[in-house]
This record gives sequence, C-alpha cells and structure tokens, in this order.
Amino acid sequence: GDGTNSSGGTVANALLLSGIVRSDIRSSLTTSTTAAGVPLTIRLKLVNTSASCASLAGYAVYLWHCDRDGNYSMYSTGITNENYLRGVQVADANGEVSFTTIFPGCYDGRYPHVHFEVYRSLSVATSGNNDVKTSQLTFTPAAMAEVYAYAASRTNYARTSLASDNVFSDDSGALQIAETSGTVSGGYTAVLQVGVAD
Repeated sequence: GDGTNSSGGTVANALLLSGIVRSDIRSSLTTSTTAAGVPLTIRLKLVNTSASCASLAGYAVYLWHCDRDGNYSMYSTGITNENYLRGVQVADANGEVSFTTIFPGCYDGRYPHVHFEVYRSLSVATSGNNDVKTSQLTFTPAAMAEVYAYAASRTNYARTSLASDNVFSDDSGALQIAETSGTVSGGYTAVLQVGVAD
C-alpha cells in the first residue's frame, strides 16, 4: 500500500491518506471499522550503522501488517475499502517511533510478521520509491505460542518456522525478532533496534 503496486487495477497508496501519520493504527481512516485483537505496542529505534549507530531523528517509518485473521486492509477480499493497521510515525530525537496496534495473525505460508519501510523524512514518504530500507519484524516464539493458543492462527503457526519462511530464511531472521513482553489479557510490547546504512 505504498503506491508501488495495485489492488484490482487501482494503485493503493496509504501514504497519501489524510491522517496516516498516527501512532494508533487500529482503526480505518475512511470508515468506522477498528481491527480487533490482542493489544500490541511496537517500538522501533532507528540507528545509522554508517555513523556509529547514531539515532536517526526525523526519519519516518511506514508500518503495516495483517489483521488477526491474516488479511490485509486495502487488499484482501471484503476489506479493500478499509485501511486499518497501517500508519506512519516520525522518529523523535532518540530515533524512536511507537505504534499502538494488535498482534497480527499467522496466515498460511508465512511466519508471523510486521512490515515496515524507513524514509529519510516525512516529506519524502509519499511513494515506495523513496524508502531507504524495507524490512519486517517478528516476535519471540514464547509470545506467539501464548497469543496463537487463543486464535485461529495456531494451525498455521504450528506448521511454519523462521527457517522455513521464504523471507526470514535469508539468514537475517534472528536480527528481526523483536524483544517481546506482556500477556494475552494485558497486551504485548515489541521492541527492535533497526539499523540503516545511510
């Protein structure tokens, strides 16, 4: 949904939506729908690996993921008019961004994940052609075992692994596991440092 691909022949670009710069991404911007699920806070710290891991203040992050059933707003059947679980944040002085969301589902063929793109500033975050990093994160196995014990995703999760996933299996998967803490009833927090060579 960053303007680089289409849904049903229509270019989908969440980055152009009014209100897309937000920390709470659970609700759609154009409807009254809110994605339900186990509460999750995602905190990313952006650092410049070309400058002694200095904080990348002012950089922007576009983050998106599927709902608890494994469907993506703007793309999946029945929810193409929704745009929940998508948002942009600008890194603070410490290079940190934070998103309030829900724990994503685990759909068939992929290990659980959250996508994100990093841009040098909010002003250039208007198309997927301007990102300096595209990546994803996942969670600790212990947290996922707890969450998916209560969700339809447990069957898909049981038959996939970090090593068998077609994206995480590129040997960098271990670096993309966010430190995850919390409970199903109280919600979870996932924290990850993201290195950008810029």
